[in-house]
Amino acid sequence: MGAVGLLVSDFIISFMWMWSGALIKIFVNKFLGLGHQTSGEVIKCVLSIINMFFFAFLGKITKGGTYNPLTVLAGAISGNFSRFLFDVGARIPVQVLGSITGVRLIIETFPEIGLGSYLKVDIHRGALTEGFLTFVIVIISLSLATKIPGSFFMKTWISSVSKLTLHILGSDLTGGCMNPASVMGWAYARGEHITKEHILVYWLAPIEATLLAVWIFRLVLKPIKEEKANMKRKSE
Repeated sequence: MGAVGLLVSDFIISFMWMWSGALIKIFVNKFLGLGHQTSGEVIKCVLSIINMFFFAFLGKITKGGTYNPLTVLAGAISGNFSRFLFDVGARIPVQVLGSITGVRLIIETFPEIGLGSYLKVDIHRGALTEGFLTFVIVIISLSLATKIPGSFFMKTWISSVSKLTLHILGSDLTGGCMNPASVMGWAYARGEHITKEHILVYWLAPIEATLLAVWIFRLVLKPIKEEKANMKRKSE
């Protein structure tokens, strides 16, 4: 897909991602009336996994369209300088714009939805939490992206369950977002998108964690995987 097509895909997918999360909450809380009941939380988890499968399929058919700047950043680091400039200078801003646009329309349509996740702990603990969650999910994503055995379904299942688990672990502290564009959309609606807490916790910490994860994966994990693959081919 061309550069313009990829930017359009990023915008639309980011917009849809914001709406999908809001619609799941509205469906469970308002339509089903389950609120924070255990059955309601289970239904949210099931719908969230189905939702991630849907967006993984969208990413496949658009040949790389995504809603998360960290996914783009991890790929940009591995590419050449021109790709890095395009990803960081164009794709990430477009994803943020798509998220902000989605949130603004959500609030206008469903004012009762609230204003999204926010920091519930001190700034240092929040930064460590988002950084750790991001580091883990980037390592998992890089591992799944390599040429390892497994179908699209299996890889997406592992990725979706991992993301959902990490989200639940961090939900009571930072919201467990691991997506700066998504947080930016809600923070912009609250007028908190330029605060120190938002920048450090939801942008700087995840970006640093992504860089660290890519570096460790290149230095340690990737050579180990390649060595095992070579040994397997020789034994065959």
